[in-house]
Amino acid sequence: MTGPAPPQPNPSQPDWIGRWQRVARRIRVAWSLALVLPGLWLRGYASGYVRKNRELTMTGPYAYTRNPLYLGSMLIAAGFAVALLSWLLALVLAVGFGLIYIPVIASEERFLRATFPGFDAYCLRVPRLIPRLTPARFSGQESGAGSFSLALYLKHREYNAGIGAALLYASLLFLRPVFGALLHGQR
Repeated sequence: MTGPAPPQPNPSQPDWIGRWQRVARRIRVAWSLALVLPGLWLRGYASGYVRKNRELTMTGPYAYTRNPLYLGSMLIAAGFAVALLSWLLALVLAVGFGLIYIPVIASEERFLRATFPGFDAYCLRVPRLIPRLTPARFSGQESGAGSFSLALYLKHREYNAGIGAALLYASLLFLRPVFGALLHGQR
């Protein structure tokens, strides 16, 4: 069984249009990487700070936003929606994130509020999702407290997000004609 036939040149289409379409695809991938790479970095950076259920992490990326892992995931998902050039996928992802993350964040905040007495003060200084421009500082916070830990990064296995992103980009590279046909109705 053979795959779909490669697109045939359109004799009525000037050659420069085909070249521009190839350049435009590369630009789209570059834009997608401009979202995916910072998302991967933020998730990895945040995972090296958080000590789940043991302490209220307020340093590193947690001094800018209370949910850097979720923000990183959203950037990654937005990047792949750009790579696929699909408004439908972007809408599905946005609705899915809303349906999943809003209740999860509310549940986590109830747990953190009940477990850590300083959580309400932290909430007053650090936004839930959209990051501050400067890190929040808290009284009694030691300088250097909460430094990035490679051991935590490895424990949380955040490298899997990078592997997953690389596999998705590889699938885009090799399965692009199939995705194009499915998402845009091209033949």
